[in-house]
Amino acid sequence: MTTSANLATPHFLPENTLLLNAITEGVYGFDLNGNAVFINPAAEQMTGWESAELIGRNIHDCHHHSHADGSPYPQHDCPIYRTLHDGVARQVSEDVFWRKDGTSFPVYYSSTPVYDNGVLIGVIAIFRDVSIQKHTEDSLREALAQVQALSERLASENQYLLTELQGKQGAMGLSGNSQAISHLTQQINLVANTDSTVLICGENGTGKELVARSLHQLSHRKDHPLVSVNCAAFSASILESELFGHEKGAFTGAVSRRKGRFELAHNGTLFLDEIAELSLEAQSKLLRVIQEQAFERVGSSETIKVNIRLIAATHHDLQARVEQGLFRMDLYYRLNVFPIIVPPLRQRREDLPALVSDLVASLSQKLGKKITKVSAQGLKKLQQYAWPGNVRELQNLIEREIILTQTQMLDFKSLSLNSAQQADLSTSQSLTMAQAEAAHIVKTLEATQWRISGAHGAAAMLDMPPSTLRSRMKKLSISR
Repeated sequence: MTTSANLATPHFLPENTLLLNAITEGVYGFDLNGNAVFINPAAEQMTGWESAELIGRNIHDCHHHSHADGSPYPQHDCPIYRTLHDGVARQVSEDVFWRKDGTSFPVYYSSTPVYDNGVLIGVIAIFRDVSIQKHTEDSLREALAQVQALSERLASENQYLLTELQGKQGAMGLSGNSQAISHLTQQINLVANTDSTVLICGENGTGKELVARSLHQLSHRKDHPLVSVNCAAFSASILESELFGHEKGAFTGAVSRRKGRFELAHNGTLFLDEIAELSLEAQSKLLRVIQEQAFERVGSSETIKVNIRLIAATHHDLQARVEQGLFRMDLYYRLNVFPIIVPPLRQRREDLPALVSDLVASLSQKLGKKITKVSAQGLKKLQQYAWPGNVRELQNLIEREIILTQTQMLDFKSLSLNSAQQADLSTSQSLTMAQAEAAHIVKTLEATQWRISGAHGAAAMLDMPPSTLRSRMKKLSISR
């Protein structure tokens, strides 16, 4: 405030003194040398200094000698003392004053020149402690930051879940009472409530993702997300961004910051399907994250710590791919902590009635049909089929039959088995595992004219190294 003669002498007039003593803000009066000529009771209470200790002293040296971080605050930079020289009023909202005990407190203050008959005779500084206000502002900023972070996380999870739900078909796959399913269920129950890494192996369509979901639902992480990544669905250049996220402007098209699947799976489970499809470069980065539980978003140097349980799946023989140099050995051993093998449908035909019943009920509801029965002849057809596509093929077949049927019974007329399929099936049912393996290898060798190696050789068709194939041929006594 610019005022009339409040400082006629180095001392305040009595009527002004009574007024200034009554206000709750701290008030200092300075002469032209910067020495205190007046201090009100509110200033004494806030600073711990009594008036008698400061009158006639340079207050800057007592209250304003340092910045908030403790660095020196030269007097010539002080707004109060600059007002003494140029007569310009100032207001400061981000500063601190120091108490007598050596502690500081945030202040808002103003420095106002005092004139007598047009002559500058001193300055009045009025200040107030804004500690509570600052604490409230800091708390609000922290709360807003938490809300924003939570909002971003929920938005990212919502986007992810919407993507996951697209095309989902409520499929069953672990139904049945066969010995193979009983063993699989036992393995799931043993490892589910641990944080051990699980490697799920099995042919396409056997239900590896269902096993992963069961592991998550039975674990202590069930209340947190299960985040799935199909490693075969993304190119090497995009996969890193999908796994680790990216910052805005990290690359062309990165118009906003995006959280990766690792970050979304924090405190939950990350399921990496078709992990054999990862490039060697991506395998190296994944290995680091598994070891350190930390990563950086693409375009950022900030390290993000995560707590995840990792489940991986593949239909490839990872050990064979290690021998071929297509998969890192150290990553293989990191993933293969607890391997689970999902049996193909042809090895658990006794589960077909239960599977068919579950799938018919689920898909009938989805398609708005009232299918209540499966004919005995139709079920017999299903049990005679080899099911190369496993449960996924069974699900697709049942869905197609439900769409086509005009009655309440399915008879699977569209499923036809030729004589070759029947012969192969009857033969395979009477062979031992070794005999069946030998027959399959011989059939493949005959198809390649007994060529073992090369891009069109039997080893490539069987998805194994030539050395492994030769070893199996020797063990099974297979020769041309």
